[in-house]
Amino acid sequence: MPKKKPLVVVSRRLPEVIETRMCELFDTRLNESDKPLTHDELVEAMRTADVLVPTITDRIDSHLIAQAGEQMKLIANFGNGVDNIDVASALDRSITVTNTPGVLTEDTADMTMALILSVSRRLVEGASAIPDGSWPGWSPTWMLGHRITGKRLGIVGMGRIGQALARRAKSFGLSIHYHNRRRVAAEVEEQLEATYWESLDQMLARVDIVSIHCPHTPATYHLLSARRLSHLRPHTILVNTARGEIVDENALVRMLEADEMAGAGLDVFEHEPAVSPKLLKLAKAGKVTLLPHMGSATIEGRIDMGEKVIINIKTFMDGHRPPDRVLPSML
Repeated sequence: MPKKKPLVVVSRRLPEVIETRMCELFDTRLNESDKPLTHDELVEAMRTADVLVPTITDRIDSHLIAQAGEQMKLIANFGNGVDNIDVASALDRSITVTNTPGVLTEDTADMTMALILSVSRRLVEGASAIPDGSWPGWSPTWMLGHRITGKRLGIVGMGRIGQALARRAKSFGLSIHYHNRRRVAAEVEEQLEATYWESLDQMLARVDIVSIHCPHTPATYHLLSARRLSHLRPHTILVNTARGEIVDENALVRMLEADEMAGAGLDVFEHEPAVSPKLLKLAKAGKVTLLPHMGSATIEGRIDMGEKVIINIKTFMDGHRPPDRVLPSML
C-alpha cells in the first residue's frame, strides 16, 4: 500500500511551478483567492493539516499553536524571517519550524542599492515630473540630488544581505561602515574595506547613508529609536528593506518633517500593510520613497523560496532533519 501523502495547507498563492510540484508530492490545499487566511481558517488549518505553509503576513502565535491537532508536525514558513511565528511555543508542542534563508540575498541587496540611488538622486520625483506636466525643461539648478560616490554607508546588520549590499556599494565608491552583533571575519572586512563600529550610536553619528539589514526580534524592536535617530546628521538618508518594526516610525516621521535628516527609502513599514498618512504626505513632498514590500519580489527568488519549502517538507516527512530548521537560539 502506498504511503499516505501528508496534508499540506498553503496560506497564499505561490508561483505556479511550485504549487504544481507541491500537489504532485503532497495532499495540498491551495489558496486560490490569494487573500490572507482569516484567523478561523488558520485555526482550522492547524487542527487538520500535517504541515502549514504560512507567509510573513500570517501571525502564528502561541494561541493559534495551542489549538494545533496532534497530527500538526511542521510549520514550513515561506519566508526568510520567522518573526511571524512563536517558535518557542511551536517547539513546546513538538512542532518543527523551518524557513527559507539565503535565497533572497541578491534581490534584496539590489533593491536596497536602488533605494539608495532613488533617494539620493530624487528618481521618483523626477520620474513623475514628465507625466504630470511639471517639468520646465533642463535647468542648472532644478531637481538637484546628491552624489553617492565618496559618501559613508553605515550598514546595520552585516549578514548575507548586508555583505551583498556592501559589495555593490563599494563598486559605487561608497565607504563601508557596519555595526553587527559580532564582528565579521577579518578577510571579509579586508575584502569590503569595511570599518567595524562596536557602538551603533557612534556609527550613526558619522555616516551619510544608513541601511538596515538585521532581523526583527524582541532585541531589535525599535533598535533605531528616537534617541538613536537623533544622532543622524541633517544630510543623512535612511533606507530600510528589512522590517518596519526595527525603526521607530513616528520618530522618523518627526525628523523628516523637521528637516533633521535628508530623506528615507522604505520598503517596509511598522504597521504594514497600513502606511502612516504622514509618510504618504512626506512622499508627496519628495522627502521619502515608499515601496510596497517588494525588495525580494523577483520570479527567481519566489521560486527558490518555494523549492526550499518543498525540500524542508519532503526531508521532514522522510524522517530526517530539514535543512532549514529554526531554533530559538538562532533568533
